[in-house]
Amino acid sequence: MSSSSTAADETTTAVHRSIAVEVGQERAFEVFTEGFDSWWIRSHHIGAAEMDTAVIEPRSGGRWYERGVDGTECDWGYVIAWEPPERLVLVWQINGQWQFDPALVTEVEVTFRPDGDARTHVDLVHRHLERLGDAATQIRTVFESEAGWPGLLQRFAASAESA
Repeated sequence: MSSSSTAADETTTAVHRSIAVEVGQERAFEVFTEGFDSWWIRSHHIGAAEMDTAVIEPRSGGRWYERGVDGTECDWGYVIAWEPPERLVLVWQINGQWQFDPALVTEVEVTFRPDGDARTHVDLVHRHLERLGDAATQIRTVFESEAGWPGLLQRFAASAESA
């Protein structure tokens, strides 16, 4: 496969979403990362137990995971770029059956661009969905739905702006 067709495959399977948040860049990054649990939907979990906490550890190599009400932890992936307050890249390792798969690597890149002191443009790209194989189209549809990244970014913005 040529490099141009690889780029085309990634473009057609990636999910791109943006939102303007009425807070400064540092606050937007902080709420997205340290405040992750404040806006992540409780029904969006893969562990057997009800989710108690969603966590992004604040460093490259940090874990991205959920903790259940019973204390069990279930990995979602890990942090590959931690560049506050401009950029965060997470590895998503949840497969088409909504289970952790350590062999799967898709990426969620989030950038925070200031627009003055009190507004930030947040751009999210979830790429390499083609690596989900036969489930790629279905999962992309879920990620693009209101239950996916668009709704999650709305919840993030509301959380950031309410503080």
